[in-house]
Amino acid sequence: MRKIDLHVHTTASDGSYTPAQAAQLAARLGLAAIAVTDHDTASGCAEAAAAGKALGLEVVPGIEISTKFQRAVHILGYYIDPEAESLAAVTAWLIRDRDERNRKIAQLMAADGLPVSYEQMQQRFGEVIGRPHFAELLVELGLAADMKDAFDRYVERGQKYYLPRTILPIERALEIILQAGGIPVLAHPFQYRLDDAGLRELIELCLNCGLRGIECRYTGYSPEQSRYLEALAEEYGLIKTGGSDFHGQAKPQISLGSGDGGLEVPYDFLERLKEEHLKNP
Repeated sequence: MRKIDLHVHTTASDGSYTPAQAAQLAARLGLAAIAVTDHDTASGCAEAAAAGKALGLEVVPGIEISTKFQRAVHILGYYIDPEAESLAAVTAWLIRDRDERNRKIAQLMAADGLPVSYEQMQQRFGEVIGRPHFAELLVELGLAADMKDAFDRYVERGQKYYLPRTILPIERALEIILQAGGIPVLAHPFQYRLDDAGLRELIELCLNCGLRGIECRYTGYSPEQSRYLEALAEEYGLIKTGGSDFHGQAKPQISLGSGDGGLEVPYDFLERLKEEHLKNP
């Protein structure tokens, strides 16, 4: 089976591999295609595409946008135009908001005597800083045993150094992806801890706003869970997608293309996405 990974993060958001490095790793692993889906930005798509072209690897331009439905919900967008003005305006605003949030987190840590400088973090990690970078720093300072421990005790919701971000309404995120020529897909549905009725309510709300797919295969999902999601996709006439949510060292237990070891996403999933894209190029 030709394998793909349609959920990959890079240093354009909170991953540890540059877009080019992610493409190179995918090629070494024998993947046929990846989608670069960084949080709230498409800035890594061009670099990944250029590297993929040289390697014979298909690279789908994508994005992952944080939204809210009872709790945080993520919407993936595939085959977006990374240069679309409507997309760039919103992502620039989201990045500014995240930057302000992160500066405040750094200030809180510094006020408690931790040797944290936001400017130094940017020099080390790049302009785009996320909670995984703070977690990595806490591990290096000996204040946490590993990344999970750092999140659980310091930067996860409810902990001292957690601060919320501005979250787009789910309807607006879907609209932005569609305006950029993209195909909106509901990411990792089981992460929202909804029962069947709640998940159907979410899907139906998104359908009314242009949803076209569901991420059915994902790191840690059992075959039974994936079959359930694929059945929902069939019932609602939605495209099936799948991906690892690869972040590199930020989530070391997740491997590109195989998740935690049991993930397999067939090339057929990408072919269906392509068909949808070609309807409205």
